[in-house]
Amino acid sequence: MIEAVVFDMDGLLVDSEPLWQQARIAAFGAERLRWTDADQREVMGSSTQAWARQIQTKLDDGTPTEEIIERVLDELVALYRREVPLMPGANEILTLLRGRYPLGLASGSPYRLIHAALESAGWDGIFDPMLSTDDMPRGKPAPDIYLAITARMGVPVERTAVIEDSTNGILSGVAAGVKVIAVPARDHPASDDVLSQASLVLSSLHDFSLDMLRDL
Repeated sequence: MIEAVVFDMDGLLVDSEPLWQQARIAAFGAERLRWTDADQREVMGSSTQAWARQIQTKLDDGTPTEEIIERVLDELVALYRREVPLMPGANEILTLLRGRYPLGLASGSPYRLIHAALESAGWDGIFDPMLSTDDMPRGKPAPDIYLAITARMGVPVERTAVIEDSTNGILSGVAAGVKVIAVPARDHPASDDVLSQASLVLSSLHDFSLDMLRDL
């Protein structure tokens, strides 16, 4: 029986991946930073330090990771302040679940971006707790963030449903022992092998129903 639901944010509730691309290019320039689809797949759902190190490697000019992080986050926060694009069904699923289940947020984004996105989307006060992988010993696909958030919510892992989109996020949930509902990322979907480890796979948040939680 499911007692709590935890959401990822980027690529699941917020259509942020195109904005991440814009922010990285705006911060360093397309000629200087050759960011590929393979790079994007590798860092989806990972920690801030992980994507900063990836950019540092790509730049190969000695730029400190701290500078990389600040420049990219400055660009992304500015984009969020203008408008945060929501994934189809995001508002609907939160409206459906709010008040019925405790809702948590376990994101690979730093808190600065989490708060900017939630404020822009009008979602303040929906999630408690909210955790960032930046606070964890290891980022996704390690299970740390889901073990931490279920402990904080006081819910056994086997009674927690986690909704994820990325390969790293799905594997993180599986490793933690929660019930993973996968909504594969549109541009960088997880492989069939990864999706087969989820408890349930949906093509969109619009496909979600309360009966699905009762059946997990």
